[in-house]
Amino acid sequence: MNSIRPVSDLRNNFAEISKTVHETRQPVFLTKNGFGDMVVMSMEAYENLHFESEVYCKLKEAEREAEITSTRYSSKEVLMALKKASGVSENV
Repeated sequence: MNSIRPVSDLRNNFAEISKTVHETRQPVFLTKNGFGDMVVMSMEAYENLHFESEVYCKLKEAEREAEITSTRYSSKEVLMALKKASGVSENV
């Protein structure tokens, strides 16, 4: 369940909010004058969200490319290309 608190709690109860976002790994939504104003989350939660967003964007990009081209690669071809690009020998 979302934690919604007034923005004044950030100043008055910072330690409690910090503990909450780290223990629950969920954001705390802050309101100002009854309206949403900010979101506070742990660095770990932010990094995970950012990573997932990047992965999603890459998948969407791949889907768009798949729609406009008929070129397909097998998993073996992709693995060989990755090894070649990274300088790993094919015998590994």
